[in-house]
Amino acid sequence: MQHNSLPGHSSLELEIRRARVEDCVALRALLIDTYRGTWLPQLSIEAAEAFEREDRLGQYVNEAWEQFWIAARDQQVCGVVHWRDDFIEALHVSRTHQGMGIGSTLLELAEQQMAAAGVSLFRLETDTFNTQSLAFYRKHGYQEIDRYPDTEWNSDFTTVLMHKLRR
Repeated sequence: MQHNSLPGHSSLELEIRRARVEDCVALRALLIDTYRGTWLPQLSIEAAEAFEREDRLGQYVNEAWEQFWIAARDQQVCGVVHWRDDFIEALHVSRTHQGMGIGSTLLELAEQQMAAAGVSLFRLETDTFNTQSLAFYRKHGYQEIDRYPDTEWNSDFTTVLMHKLRR
């Protein structure tokens, strides 16, 4: 377990740790929060209904929670990062905790852990409409290397593949 004070928020203690089974409800709620704030406004009604009917977020949490690292403040899950090999699968911070350095802390953790496993090139995807995400990753040294149709959302979204070389 790692405890950090957030940059510019010295009184805000942040716990970084592996997810536990008892975090699954909070993890699903966090992903729903970021889905509603980011993707839902961009989706067609049909795509949103299908996404929610299929409970993709619940399935994702159920299948992968043991691989998640979380950020918690006052016992409340406020961020999550998940990576496999050289690929960052997910990085989410609740809307009420954005702008506090939690995403940067989780991204740094993922990069450190991947580097310790011998990875020298970190990869991730985001979408062109997600300008907040694009700016965040660019600020952290990621560069766009490709664009292609996003098939996950049954939409006209364009996925942006980004990478960063380990320093």
